[in-house]
Amino acid sequence: MNTGAAAKKYPELVKKYWWNAVKADTDKYTAKTALEQEQGYFIRVKAGQKIEAPLQACVFIGHEEQLQRVHNIVIVEEGAELNIISGCASDPGVEKGVHIGISEFYVEKNAKLTFTMIHSWGENIAVRPRSVTIIEEGGQFISNYVCMEKVKDVQMYPTTKLVGEGAVARLNSILVAPEGSHLDIGGKALLEVPGTRAEIVTRTISTGGEIINRGNLTGRAEGIRAHLECNGLMLSNKGYISAIPELDAFTGNAELSHEAAVGRIAPEEIEYLMARGMDEEEATATIVRGFLNVNIEGLPESLAKKINETLDTFTYNKGM
Repeated sequence: MNTGAAAKKYPELVKKYWWNAVKADTDKYTAKTALEQEQGYFIRVKAGQKIEAPLQACVFIGHEEQLQRVHNIVIVEEGAELNIISGCASDPGVEKGVHIGISEFYVEKNAKLTFTMIHSWGENIAVRPRSVTIIEEGGQFISNYVCMEKVKDVQMYPTTKLVGEGAVARLNSILVAPEGSHLDIGGKALLEVPGTRAEIVTRTISTGGEIINRGNLTGRAEGIRAHLECNGLMLSNKGYISAIPELDAFTGNAELSHEAAVGRIAPEEIEYLMARGMDEEEATATIVRGFLNVNIEGLPESLAKKINETLDTFTYNKGM
């Protein structure tokens, strides 16, 4: 149900989680959302329940110059499992708008949440998501973020807090920035207790747009392990990609690693494929698809096929 209805039906439950993971005073966007009436979705999976079919959620901007404020709460109780596929979009007739999205995710003991976000905003939409996930003992959180279409300005830095022993987080992102797009996107994992694991993997492509790819791993306990990978591919002389990996260790027994690289397609790679019968366009498209091949867990076959078709159309039609 929406968060307004949930606040009336489950006041004590909502009070426990409302503005707990995300603090209202985080920045001007969270403060504005907290002060004014907000709507969003409230999703709760009761303890032990395992929802097999993916749950679909959608956020839509339908009016010109709309300032949309959304506050979402997702609770996966002990031993439960849930797969959410969320799409964000704007009406084709909307030229300008602003989306502020506050999301709080709670993954309780031995629970599992897979959350896939596919952005398809308009060319002049500004997007400001603010989200925090809290994972308890033995919990698993898999986040997949896909943005392959032109959008004016996206600024997001989701934070995942691993607060229970054995908690695991995996954050995967696929970003494509055409000319005119500005993507300032990252992810942060806070490993606060022993035995926690985290992985952040991002693939970025600029065809003329601007990408700032941030990533942070913070280890605050003994025996934690985490890896950060942010690789970028420049397919135009316009735009830029900036990779900013950060590792912060506060104990002597933390294993934190990162890999970061930005570059172009090597000519010898294209020549290799052309020698085996591909033309230059086919060879380039094949390399790009391989570069973006991040394993996205939990996608229905139809949606995975759609993403691959979009990549094919993108690579061939853009003349890469």
